[in-house]
Amino acid sequence: MTCQNNFYVGRKETPRRIDRKDGQMQKQKDGDIEAKKTQSIVVALIPLVAMMVLLAVGYGVYQIKPQVLLVTAAFITGVLGFFLHFRWEVMEKGIVDSIHKAMPAILIMLCVGILVGSWIAAGTIPMIIFYGLKLISPKMFLLTACFVCSLTSLATGTSWGTIGTLGVAFMGIAMALEIPLGPAAGAIVAGSYFGDKISPFSDVANLAPVAAGSNLFDHIKHMLWSAVPAWMIGLFVYFLVGLKYGSGTVESETMTLIMKTLPENFHFNIFLLLPMAIVFYFAFTKKPVLPGMLLSAFTAGILALVFQGASVKTVATAMNTGYQSNTGVAVVDTLVSRGGMMSMMETQLVAFTAFSFGGIMQRTGLLSVIFDRITTFTDKVWSIVLTSVGASILTATVTGSSYLSMIVPGELLSPVFKKKGLAAKNLSRIIEECGAIVVPLIPWSMAGVYVTGTIGVSPFTYLPWAIMNYLSVIILIVFGFTGFTMAKKIREDETHVGS
Repeated sequence: MTCQNNFYVGRKETPRRIDRKDGQMQKQKDGDIEAKKTQSIVVALIPLVAMMVLLAVGYGVYQIKPQVLLVTAAFITGVLGFFLHFRWEVMEKGIVDSIHKAMPAILIMLCVGILVGSWIAAGTIPMIIFYGLKLISPKMFLLTACFVCSLTSLATGTSWGTIGTLGVAFMGIAMALEIPLGPAAGAIVAGSYFGDKISPFSDVANLAPVAAGSNLFDHIKHMLWSAVPAWMIGLFVYFLVGLKYGSGTVESETMTLIMKTLPENFHFNIFLLLPMAIVFYFAFTKKPVLPGMLLSAFTAGILALVFQGASVKTVATAMNTGYQSNTGVAVVDTLVSRGGMMSMMETQLVAFTAFSFGGIMQRTGLLSVIFDRITTFTDKVWSIVLTSVGASILTATVTGSSYLSMIVPGELLSPVFKKKGLAAKNLSRIIEECGAIVVPLIPWSMAGVYVTGTIGVSPFTYLPWAIMNYLSVIILIVFGFTGFTMAKKIREDETHVGS
């Protein structure tokens, strides 16, 4: 009995010693985290200021890729972490944890690339563009130009592609109809960016929920509350202003080429809308999104084989590296040569490097110091919204980047929204509409320079007429003061549909 008792005592003693040792080790590890309490706001702001300077000078002046600049910012933050006595293992875990939280949205990005390539190969997107162009009316040129650009960007997920193709054609029509270039350019920009921001194929629509910790489909549905009213008010203004223009006919060599080339190279059929119906069904019934997207892509692949006579290799290539159009008409090839998983890699690299920076900031406690200071000014919903709007517009103005205007405020302010019990989709809506959608109104931004160089109208000229772009911001501020549509957080992990 004595031996047996000693045996059991020995078995009991060992776990207690291990637990005590583990507790001491854990306490030693957690000691790093506790160090944050000794850091001043000045020290905590060093990485953030360094990143803003790098982005403003490196990206804004020298056009260096933001991925490199964000890695540099993460390195600076890591060096500061070493000086603050944080071990590399602690900071590495912060990076891994930060990226892990974003993985559901990153997987959706990959599926979006597959969808775009397969939908083009099937003829779904070309068919939407073709019938959209048929809606153009000389009498209501501004309204129909905005609407068709919206439809095209929604189908393709690219505002730049829409502006660089249809936008150029519409500007030629506007000059022929003697419509002032400011309103015409504003309608084109507003329509292109409206379709872009609510398109599940868009890089900015995918990146915003990643930065804020939301998910793609909840983000898009929540954004409709502010985006659609702003867009419809813009359409109404275009309708009223357009009544005094448009006595001629819609004639454009580019438009004629597109309308002629698309049906010559793609066979249109009502069944080509099936892939789109599948995605919408899974999204609105709140079923798992990834299986729905893959089912849609698989369906589109079969339709490409049946209706377009594509080979299996062509469909697979479209899903991987994107669809490559060879119609011989440059404007059409530019419009529909896109998609594929590889097309999303640059966006994902921006996300990975940004979350590496944010992960170190979080693990070293530097972000918490900034967060604690911010929360002293954001005790009300309206103040949180105003802070988020201001941070997004400021970042957009300083960096001129759609990506960074979402990632920086998203990473910084997502803990604030969580602490106040507000859903992450509130923040993702704000950073996209006040960041990425405001960027084309900034003359020195990449988007502003691109629009000016493409359609020949400066942001100062089209800004008053890009109504949707700035009216969305005003509507969001109103929502902040009234609390209307400011959804409460209903679950801890908001990367799943239905949050």
